[in-house]
Amino acid sequence: MTQTFSKILIANRGEIAVRVIRTARRMGIATVAVYSDADEKALHVSLADEAIHIGPSPVSDSYLVAERIIKAAQATGAQAIHPGYGFLSENPDFVDAVESAGLTFIGPSSKAIRAMGLKDAAKDLMATAGVPIVPGYQGDSQDADFLATEAERIGYPVLIKARAGGGGKGMRKVDVPDEFTTALESARREGQASFGDPHVLIEKYITTPRHIEVQVFGDSQGHVVHLFERDCSLQRRHQKVIEEAPAPGMTEAVRRAMTEAAVKAAQAIDYCGAGTIEFIADGSGPLRVDGFWFMEMNTRLQVEHPVTEAITGVDLVEWQIRVAAGEPLPLRQDDLSITGHAFEARLYAEDPANGFLPATGKLEHLAFSDVARNDTGVRSGDVISPFYDPMIAKIITHATDRKSARLSLLKSLRETHVVGTVCNADFLVALAAHADFAAGQFDTGLIERDLELLVTNADPGGVHLAVAALAALGIEPASRHLGWRLWGAAVHDLTFVYKGAPLSCRLTLHPDDTVTLVRDGHEVIDLREVAFDGPHFSARSGQTNAQIKATVRLAHRDAAVLVSVLTEDSTCEFLLPDLRSGSAALIDTSDSVVAPMTGRIVTLEVAKGDLVTAGARLGVMEAMKMETSLVAPRDGLVSDVFFAAGDAVEGGAILVTLEVESAA
Repeated sequence: MTQTFSKILIANRGEIAVRVIRTARRMGIATVAVYSDADEKALHVSLADEAIHIGPSPVSDSYLVAERIIKAAQATGAQAIHPGYGFLSENPDFVDAVESAGLTFIGPSSKAIRAMGLKDAAKDLMATAGVPIVPGYQGDSQDADFLATEAERIGYPVLIKARAGGGGKGMRKVDVPDEFTTALESARREGQASFGDPHVLIEKYITTPRHIEVQVFGDSQGHVVHLFERDCSLQRRHQKVIEEAPAPGMTEAVRRAMTEAAVKAAQAIDYCGAGTIEFIADGSGPLRVDGFWFMEMNTRLQVEHPVTEAITGVDLVEWQIRVAAGEPLPLRQDDLSITGHAFEARLYAEDPANGFLPATGKLEHLAFSDVARNDTGVRSGDVISPFYDPMIAKIITHATDRKSARLSLLKSLRETHVVGTVCNADFLVALAAHADFAAGQFDTGLIERDLELLVTNADPGGVHLAVAALAALGIEPASRHLGWRLWGAAVHDLTFVYKGAPLSCRLTLHPDDTVTLVRDGHEVIDLREVAFDGPHFSARSGQTNAQIKATVRLAHRDAAVLVSVLTEDSTCEFLLPDLRSGSAALIDTSDSVVAPMTGRIVTLEVAKGDLVTAGARLGVMEAMKMETSLVAPRDGLVSDVFFAAGDAVEGGAILVTLEVESAA
């Protein structure tokens, strides 16, 4: 194997840094990691050959400080810098600075990045190159009346988009003319706030859109190939959730037209490196040769690149490194082909039942299925920090056909066990099992349309509760030294905290080793042949003698026991406070205000002795740039305030307690 670089620096963190390190190691290339205060013990730091501290936890003080990253490369003798994705990966000024320092940027030229950086200029460039673009207006005039006239010409519904935007920011759908002015003002404000640029463009809104993108790759010798398409239509608020390759329903004729357009787009800017051309396609019927349009180009490696790797057998990171070193593309277009089908699901520490609020905190336990490729930057014991994207992992499956790959994805998600922080695994399972998705008949609006069906907030079932009770008490009925009584049954009353609310139950161990669980005076479940084999639980239940299997993990949170129960259906997490400790206050949520997530207190607007009313805002917390109000659970007098503005707090921490208001 030809030697490219002897040492590279990865200007990133998390799973993409780990991903790059593993390929570099296989190629015999030494790696340098960079890290902030929050990432001192991160996985990418421990895997790299060297690691350099670059600043405090906020990205603006660390991962976005180009000078520190370049100095780290120079100090360690790295010859090249891999940017990963996000952070500085599409910053042309960073590329120029890297090259001015005598280093190699593992990615495209600054000229190519600039050419695709503004949506309006990119669309003009693509139109000139013969790439189909969405009907619209991307000119210089920003007069509100003129833009309203253009919207009428294009035909409603239209989409207003910040030209420097990304990730759905600065984007507004407008259905009727009366809504245009308000939407325009809002998009401009968001464009200015997010990107420092209020300039917008107007596009025809495709009513049943599919998001299909093509992976392209160019080298310094002028060769450009495509590695086929990916379908990224399963989105929430313009953020991709599950991606797949190839796109369902794709015909050879449409694939040829779309990939040829993508290659034209890359050639138009002399592209070198990995890039993605994103198209919007009409999903109202079968895909058509004349039914897709250029949306934008991402001049970097995409988060979803593993599905392309799975169906082509190509290591895209290795290609990036080799091409950056001046080598030609390892394969030509005729050498590339599609084998099978692949999916990727993004596992996040977020709470779907609570508006997908980031749910950061310590990962008490993290286990993945052996069926999948699991790209992650964390492990058991790590903390999902409020400073960065709360991704836990990417779950990737590959099989000979779409149905088999989807079923493997379902199995992998059901076997993934995250303990210590809420995550979106159950949401992903529901999405992967959705009938329309299973049939390959969906568009970007599926999640929004069926959100209530996909997000469940139901009480835990009897299996979860019974297993949690047995595990928390350390009881195995068949074991003669546990649960024994001189006569009769052994009865245990427990009060768990489940999703912040008390949940009481009674567990009875009978002399014949059977178990019953009663909740609210009604028997919920009966169990027999109960057995634990390490974390694995098994039992039989009901008239049909149905087999029950679960995985249970325990951890300690202060004086409470945290119990996580994973079954084929879902994962439930319970907290059993020690009634002899102060943590027992957690079971009475009417008397306290609890941190809904791990994060920072922005404001706390009450003091001891204040009189508050139910629903009154007492303060604001922030995590992942999302703010959440803290409200009083009832009328009452503030008895204690335990934190102050600026403090970092763990999810579940008691912030304020109330006492009953004295009678007049």
